[in-house]
Amino acid sequence: MLGIGTLAKKVFGTPNDRKIKATRPIVEKINALEPEFEKLSDAELKDRTEVLASRAMKGESLDSILPEAFANCREGARRALGLRAFDTQLMGGIFLHQGNISEMKTGEGKTLVATFPAYLNALSGKGVHVVTVNDYLARRDAEWMGKVFGFLGLTTGVIYPGQNEAEKRDAYRADVTYATNNELGFDYLRDNMKSDLKDMLQRGHNFAIVDEVDSILIDEARTPLIISGPAQDRSDLYIAIDRLIPSLTEEHFSVDEKQRSVTFTEDGNEFLEQKLHEAGLLEEGQTLYDPESTTIVHHVNQGLRAHKLFIRDQHYIVRGDDVVLIDEFTGRMMSGRRLSEGLHQAIEAKEGVQIQPENVTLAQVTFQNYFRLYDKLSGMTGTAMTEAEEFAEIYGLGVVEVPTNRPIARLDEDDAIYRTQREKYEAIVKEITKAHAKGQPVLVGTTSIEKSETLAQLLTAAELPHNVLNARHHEQEAQIVADAGKLGAITIATNMAGRGTDIQLGGNVEMKVHEALSTDPEADPEEVRARIEAQHAEEKQKVLEAGGLFVLATERHESRRIDNQLRGRSGRQGDPGRSSFFLSLEDDLMRIFGSERLDKVLSSLGMKEGEAIIHPWVNKSLERAQAKVEGRNFDQRKQVLKFDDVMNDQRKLVFTQRREIMEAQDQSEIVQDMRYEVIGDLIQTHMPPKTYADQWDTEGLQQAAREHLGLDVPVADWANEEGVDDEDIAERLEKASDELMASKTAAFGPENMRMIEKQVLLQTIDGKWREHLLTLEHLRSVVGFRGYAQRDPLNEYKNEAFALFQSMLDSLREDVTRTLSNIRPPTEEEMQAQMAQLQRQAAAQRAALEEQSTARQADPDVQGAAREGFDENDPATWGNPGRNESCPCGSGKKFKHCHGALV
Repeated sequence: MLGIGTLAKKVFGTPNDRKIKATRPIVEKINALEPEFEKLSDAELKDRTEVLASRAMKGESLDSILPEAFANCREGARRALGLRAFDTQLMGGIFLHQGNISEMKTGEGKTLVATFPAYLNALSGKGVHVVTVNDYLARRDAEWMGKVFGFLGLTTGVIYPGQNEAEKRDAYRADVTYATNNELGFDYLRDNMKSDLKDMLQRGHNFAIVDEVDSILIDEARTPLIISGPAQDRSDLYIAIDRLIPSLTEEHFSVDEKQRSVTFTEDGNEFLEQKLHEAGLLEEGQTLYDPESTTIVHHVNQGLRAHKLFIRDQHYIVRGDDVVLIDEFTGRMMSGRRLSEGLHQAIEAKEGVQIQPENVTLAQVTFQNYFRLYDKLSGMTGTAMTEAEEFAEIYGLGVVEVPTNRPIARLDEDDAIYRTQREKYEAIVKEITKAHAKGQPVLVGTTSIEKSETLAQLLTAAELPHNVLNARHHEQEAQIVADAGKLGAITIATNMAGRGTDIQLGGNVEMKVHEALSTDPEADPEEVRARIEAQHAEEKQKVLEAGGLFVLATERHESRRIDNQLRGRSGRQGDPGRSSFFLSLEDDLMRIFGSERLDKVLSSLGMKEGEAIIHPWVNKSLERAQAKVEGRNFDQRKQVLKFDDVMNDQRKLVFTQRREIMEAQDQSEIVQDMRYEVIGDLIQTHMPPKTYADQWDTEGLQQAAREHLGLDVPVADWANEEGVDDEDIAERLEKASDELMASKTAAFGPENMRMIEKQVLLQTIDGKWREHLLTLEHLRSVVGFRGYAQRDPLNEYKNEAFALFQSMLDSLREDVTRTLSNIRPPTEEEMQAQMAQLQRQAAAQRAALEEQSTARQADPDVQGAAREGFDENDPATWGNPGRNESCPCGSGKKFKHCHGALV
């Protein structure tokens, strides 16, 4: 008998079915317009863009323009790329425009799908950001899909690491901008550290389409983006503590693999205390529980985490003198990304490489709060349904499963579970050998570099040719993935999330053509392509006969989504394929989630060596375990976000205030209001309300007025006058301070004074905000302990963070007022002294240049050609060389040692 839920689905369809059904009339409208757009010339297609943009800018809704815009974009893509979008791709584009996540299987053409909503929303003139997981994909997609936008009269930009600011500014001004999530977040933070509006790069947050949305908004959202500056160097302390950790034994600490945490036991604390005293790191009589020991305890805890939780070649690799983190979801190196709070330094000490100085946070934002800045957000991926609750709760995004263009023909087998890893690996090698013998390409998924290399050794021993794709072989990624579908290919990959390159059966034609032309540049491209396409068709047929791509996973990941991403690499565009998971009771997930019980059951069943248990029930129980982990991870991310939301409200307020200051031509009113508030605070402190004149601290007020306001006024005399109260004295102080500031404005000149006020305001805000971030970090690290006193850590954090923010604003007013009140123009003598110093520097520089010139004439090998149009007396003709680049005068010296010393 059918359940009520099942019956309702049969009658009404699922919510997903209803959403798909709702788009069909729109798709039919687009298809009906196709003959009309096919008749238009290339120039007319471009003109149609201008007509649509004009309608959008006059206020017509984008929804009403959608059918025409999609029809125009489809025809533009057909002519520019030779690709005509399927109806399912148009559906995906409609859902993206509506602010949803389009879940589309691998190979369904998500890159092309993004062009439709990007084109439509770019018509408003406010810009569209297409977000990718790495800069290779950002550049590739911008170049590839930029042909469509260019053909239709729109501009395309791309943002990548190391780009100069002028190029970045142009890229952000483009109609459609491709960029990585990291660069977008960092540019947002950098923009809010600038002191002039002209220097800001981003022009707002209108609409973002996030590719591999689950990877970016969930996996990468665990760690915030931080811009930091160097702090005090503590290398010696890290090295000294690192020497102590190996002497710890198992009774000294406990590891919780589920929570990924490690703590000292009571015995461990005593043992450590003794060792720290012997090493001279703790003073005699001082214990680890004393307040003065906080720094040592922090460093010791980080040292323990570095040794017991972070494993080389799994969580990080060592490249030269650098410890480079590995993204656990994609298996990629995260160059430039560092662990915070001294943990990275502890790992560097453990590995014996150079310890980089710790950093202090200058600005930070989480991906959740960055992407919530956008007026409209959407995303696309092959796997989002398992995290639909998180997308809805955190980002307000719905998930829609878009049907495939052709039915999926992949066979997904039940998991095979072995008792030991050894038995599992033996079975894997046998299975690969069998598939390889019939020419079936095999993609083997592993969860770490170490495991991928163990398997590679076993395949080498079995004389099976293979490629390995992990963080060590990151550079050959696109080539290895492109070859993974070739006849008989064996590819071992550490996590396949967000690779961006399709595995095509028979190999990737485009890559083969590119390779052939780079080997023989003189060859005729059309002839080469025809030859390769013929070879490819033949090889693809053989691969299809062999059963298509076989995805063999060596372990279950803690997230079902990552498993689905690997599985989805097979069976693209209706191709045949097969997927299978080989597990053992010694795998991390199985071990952590009670494999002992299962081991007893298997033993009682009398399983023989090398036998596996295969049953749908096992799959179900594994999925339940994975769902538990996913739920726990979601709760952790939600908790982190709740804390960050407190900081985010304050960040928005500070960044808005900064922008208002930069936009305003005249800050004198802001400065005056601050000054009056400081005066009000001083009056309240030294002349409290409801007190008599003889209780006033007039001397203290006079001293404070001198210190904070730069005023030398007779407060004591004022207070002795008949009938004078605190309000009178406040008014007199305000008047005196106004007169002082007016005299400063006259001395500096109004324009200079406004500029000084702006710079003082911005610099003071930035300094105070940095200090505040550090204080909040410290508060966040200790507030959890309030839970032991039955107090909610989040509420405690909110209350204290608010009080700290209020205190920051008070000290901000005081610092701005004090700085501006005490600033003065230089005297005649000081200006003359500065001029004399500049003249001496210039004379010394000229002498040095003459000496270099003589040396060059004596040794012609040193002499280089001066930059065209170079004029020694006009820096505008020097170009913009870096400090370490050759000087444009042709001296052969570095710029900083030559003309750069004058600048």
